[in-house]
Amino acid sequence: MFNPKDMIDIIAGNVKATKNPFGIPKWLVNRWHKGQRLPRRGDAMLFTGMMYQLIPYIEKTSAYLTRFENTVLAGYIRYARYIPGYLSGIGLSMLTAGEEKKNSNRILQDIVHILQASNVDFFYRPDLDNYSGVLLYDLGDQQNFIAHARRVAAALQQAGIRKLITVDPHTTYALKVLFPKYVDAHFEVETYFERIHFNSSNGHRRITLHDPCFYGRYLSLSDEPRKKLSKLGIETVLPENNGVFTHCCGGPAESISPQLAGEVGDRRVAELKAAGEPIVAMCPICIGNLKKCGAEVQDLSHIIAACIGNNPGGTSGRHTHP
Repeated sequence: MFNPKDMIDIIAGNVKATKNPFGIPKWLVNRWHKGQRLPRRGDAMLFTGMMYQLIPYIEKTSAYLTRFENTVLAGYIRYARYIPGYLSGIGLSMLTAGEEKKNSNRILQDIVHILQASNVDFFYRPDLDNYSGVLLYDLGDQQNFIAHARRVAAALQQAGIRKLITVDPHTTYALKVLFPKYVDAHFEVETYFERIHFNSSNGHRRITLHDPCFYGRYLSLSDEPRKKLSKLGIETVLPENNGVFTHCCGGPAESISPQLAGEVGDRRVAELKAAGEPIVAMCPICIGNLKKCGAEVQDLSHIIAACIGNNPGGTSGRHTHP
């Protein structure tokens, strides 16, 4: 296990310097929207919170942490705080495979496709789309979380943003629960799957759906994706622990102890595999750790987007705005 304070100090420093936990300049992290011609005005803003964009960097960092945990080198992690965040971030970006970055980008592009097929009046402002700071809160650094959340919320409020569409459970929880509680910032927040509104004849399959902790335990959203999938002809087979009793994937512990994260993840993978159907998740942290523990996992957005090709009750064409 790494010293929690060392990890908190490194992450907090990176968030202050570059607005994300890894110190990577935003122009390198957030490139998924390039060439998409997304509207800049509309009813609700798509807010990614950078979580899916960070998947490749989480996986690369986890590989290094796994290698050094419980070795003499683990104690030297504290000195990383003295390296300018953007320098280590650029280095991490260069070490991370381009194909992995493209795979993460495709998830967000699938979500855009789903919203467009559902005729949702949404827009995207990359200048206002920032990491929520939720990992700082998870690790107990409330002071730095509040400082960062204030900056993120202030930018949205100054731009007149009231409605947000989110794509992951960590960001959704931060915006719906933590921002109102700690920085008195109130937005109308919905997940993208709550906005799905099209029919399809392309489903007709069974999947095992893993409920992330925030959706299952804290936001009571587990039933919503199942209802949407059912309307698309997709049956969800429940693992042993689901909904409010869902089993953690182990991923949130990874920055402190990859070994512990692996042990928790192994138990969850066993449960999901026992359900007997292809595993689907809807959280970037869950996807990363479940894969690390040997599971083949698809993102929920990929399953839903695959239904768009033939949906007589809705529209399947992409529409863009200047």
